[in-house]
Amino acid sequence: MNPLETTLARRAFLRRGWGFGTLALATMLAEQDARCATPGVLKSLHYPPRAKRVVQLFMAGAASHIDLFDYKPALEKHHGEPSDFGEHVEAFQNGLGPWMKSPFRFRPHGECGKWISDAVEPLGKCVDDIAFVHNMVGKTGVHSQATYLQATGFDRPGFPGMGAWVSYALGSLNDNLPTFVVLPDHRGYPSNGPKNWSSAFLPASTQGTTIFPQRPVPIQDLKPQAEFIRSSSEREALDVLNRLNRRYADQRPGDPRLESRVRTYELAARMQLAAPEALDISREPLSILKMYGLDRTGGPYPSTINEPEETEYFARKCLIARRLLERGVRFVQIWSGNDNSFPRRNWDSHEDIRRDHWPLARGMARGTAALIQDLKQRGMLDDTVILWTTEFGRMPSSQGSKGRDHNPYVFTNWLCGGGIRGGITYGPSDQWGYKPLDRDHPTQVYDIHATILYLLGIDHTRLTFRHDGIDRRLTDVHGHILHDLIA
Repeated sequence: MNPLETTLARRAFLRRGWGFGTLALATMLAEQDARCATPGVLKSLHYPPRAKRVVQLFMAGAASHIDLFDYKPALEKHHGEPSDFGEHVEAFQNGLGPWMKSPFRFRPHGECGKWISDAVEPLGKCVDDIAFVHNMVGKTGVHSQATYLQATGFDRPGFPGMGAWVSYALGSLNDNLPTFVVLPDHRGYPSNGPKNWSSAFLPASTQGTTIFPQRPVPIQDLKPQAEFIRSSSEREALDVLNRLNRRYADQRPGDPRLESRVRTYELAARMQLAAPEALDISREPLSILKMYGLDRTGGPYPSTINEPEETEYFARKCLIARRLLERGVRFVQIWSGNDNSFPRRNWDSHEDIRRDHWPLARGMARGTAALIQDLKQRGMLDDTVILWTTEFGRMPSSQGSKGRDHNPYVFTNWLCGGGIRGGITYGPSDQWGYKPLDRDHPTQVYDIHATILYLLGIDHTRLTFRHDGIDRRLTDVHGHILHDLIA
């Protein structure tokens, strides 16, 4: 077979759906074929969509609502007094010391006059775009289970992440980058690791693609790293894989696992060109880099947790998120904090709120505020939902002298953009920030998920997948749309 015949045969093989890796890349580069984005399972949306993209900001370790967004004057008034909750309290460890005021000063911001702490002061310029939900409740004070609940809608493993559900429903806005991208903390994975963004029983192609922007190899296994691999040998190896895969496919027509793997290999081939460009922030204008606090970066940083390091790494992920969104990525998940380690490198501030929360919060707020403003000035905030969350809150009583224990009984989420009514506070907590003020009508993660799906044009009760004889959905058997948050 001559070279032309070989090329045509490979192109035909790819179009039948069985092309892999570099073979797909070589064919597409040679042909420059125009491709359509991959559709989702929904042939038509259930509601007129207000948004088409989502960014989820996840504070791993449990960020303290009463030290960031939920101002409690009662804690200032009664600081140091024995805590009296008026009921039996089950603490996670030993966090029932005296009432403890925040170590950070709170001030009003924006036209709405929202009180937030100095630890998140950069977000003050964005509060008129944000809807704060202060009556969130969880089901557990255990990090792994609570993280699963916020990330997947279930407090145990084996269920798809929210981004996987969105990918499954709506499909891709582009063909050169993943639909669902995850940007973990630069120090490592949060509790549960990749299970938080897995596809579980959904098609494997819907799972989150992990990218570590600060590492020499941001996307693992995207390109061959061994020196002995040549382009010709890689093509030959992939030809063998193609033949084996075709034989397998002929024996098992319609195998969804095979189809997902094929799509993944083909996407990887296209990403070899698209991903490095999307992750390269060096061509961003200096004004944008300054906005994100990335005009002076690179350390070296001290061994203790510190604000400049947190700002660089979190803000870099926020800027890359914007670049991914404008290139058609539909769902981006950004993590702050890794799984438990000492000294603390997450929001699990049992020992010292000021020491841990200040640098983490300042870095998060700088990057998040820049992301909101950047999307807004590009006209993208109108159709991009931003969700800020954490697995639970922290107690208003002290642990030791300067820390706070877990509080799954109430905490804060906030939303912004994509049809959200900004400048509002919904569902207050009680005077201490211990439980919802109205204990009979709390907000649960199912309500947040249902609202985001609604903004995307999806009825959360109708987006289902049959698994083990059950029509599973992101919101399980729960969920109410929070219409008060919608503009």
